[in-house]
Amino acid sequence: MAEIINLNRARKARARAERAAEADANRHRFGRTKAEKKADKIAADRAERTLDGARLEPKE
Repeated sequence: MAEIINLNRARKARARAERAAEADANRHRFGRTKAEKKADKIAADRAERTLDGARLEPKE
């Protein structure tokens, strides 16, 4: 026989878990030091320059 659950409690628990996951993502995104943000920007710029340097121009 299936276990009986309270749907209201299950709905609230699911919402609580979603809010916790979003809070964790926000802590990761916004809770970084200035040095970490700068290092990420430098890495992204370096990757973009590498890709742009390897780009092939279409032949006309």
